[in-house]
Amino acid sequence: MDDKSILGLEGKVAVITGGGAGIGRATAELFAKAGMKIAIAEIDADRAADVRAALDELGTENLVIEADVRKGNDVRRAIAGVEERFGRLDVLVNNVGDYLGYKSYFVDSTEEQWNELYAVNLLHMFHVTKAAIPLIKRSGDGGSIINLSTIEAFRGIPLTVVYAAFNTAITGFTQSLAVELGYDNIRVNAVAPETTNSAQITATPRVPPENRDYISRWFPIGRFGEGEDSAGAALFLASDRLSGWVSGHTILVDGGALAAGAWMRLPDNKNFTHLPIIVADGYTPRPDAVKK
Repeated sequence: MDDKSILGLEGKVAVITGGGAGIGRATAELFAKAGMKIAIAEIDADRAADVRAALDELGTENLVIEADVRKGNDVRRAIAGVEERFGRLDVLVNNVGDYLGYKSYFVDSTEEQWNELYAVNLLHMFHVTKAAIPLIKRSGDGGSIINLSTIEAFRGIPLTVVYAAFNTAITGFTQSLAVELGYDNIRVNAVAPETTNSAQITATPRVPPENRDYISRWFPIGRFGEGEDSAGAALFLASDRLSGWVSGHTILVDGGALAAGAWMRLPDNKNFTHLPIIVADGYTPRPDAVKK
């Protein structure tokens, strides 16, 4: 029995939103290697073309649709395209999300910003999931819905309060939808990454070279995340053989950060402190940092 057979995903169809870069792209490529057929909804034309070429090179049957999943009409068009091309849907990965660069005290935020953050972090998930559920049900074999959240949904974070609030809502959406869809054998779970190098956040390059030794002490597993880390969690949740009785839960892909709380390793690699002062980190933008 090969690796693909163990997963039980060969020939199944996955839709991944925002699959042109970062975690979405890593998930698309990993799913393809597991033998799945891949549909991508991607707003950026260049990224759409790039991921299409990558999936073609992998020999994966794929459909890449340029769509803005914040818009209901685009979503319905995309799901209709999936039905026409593949005739079924087994796995949905709601990957899109962003803090849009808005960092300020809540009192200084604007209603326009709230609405933009709502659209990209939660509303799109409503649009895509509602459109996808009937097609998943018609496939007749159950299915898996995987929502991308963030570790910030499970701890306080200053200066991005609204972003964190909408991601916290994903937890309630995931749990409640899991209860609703259990009768149809459709599992609903979430993946919540810590800071991950991606098209949105280039964490490692933002740390000045002279300070990069700190990275190994900021997380129990001493590095920032990579797209492949969250993609692996999504693959687990996609497979009925691996996670067939897992529903309504969130996998934290955080290198142990939430468990550690504020505790970080000291330079001697033996002792710990919960009172660090860090200025040059992987979160603060630096003009000389180059995106991947």
